[in-house]
Amino acid sequence: MKLEFTDTTSARPELLCFLVAIAAGSYALTQEWRVDHVVECTHRWLRKQNATMHWLDRVLLGQLALKIARDDLLDAGVAVRLSSVSVLFTDDMDLNESSTMVQRMMVLCQEALQGATT
Repeated sequence: MKLEFTDTTSARPELLCFLVAIAAGSYALTQEWRVDHVVECTHRWLRKQNATMHWLDRVLLGQLALKIARDDLLDAGVAVRLSSVSVLFTDDMDLNESSTMVQRMMVLCQEALQGATT
């Protein structure tokens, strides 16, 4: 049975944080905001979690991830540089939850999702 993300108590913050880290890391590596990379990584994350999400929710979450990565990270004291990209992820490309940058990203993501539902 696949889990479907239908409410704010779901795994949305984890997926959003993953996408923010992907977008910021990709930008640090290429100096481009890669929408296609965010879309591809959304699909991979959902498959890995054996989960589904409505296509419109995926689009909106991807847009929010890019906005947070582009506009909010630096203000929150998170500067993703080429040298720090590897710290964001484990060897299995999961979020490195022990990273303080990831922890700050997660707070931003939770706040963004709470703001979107109120």
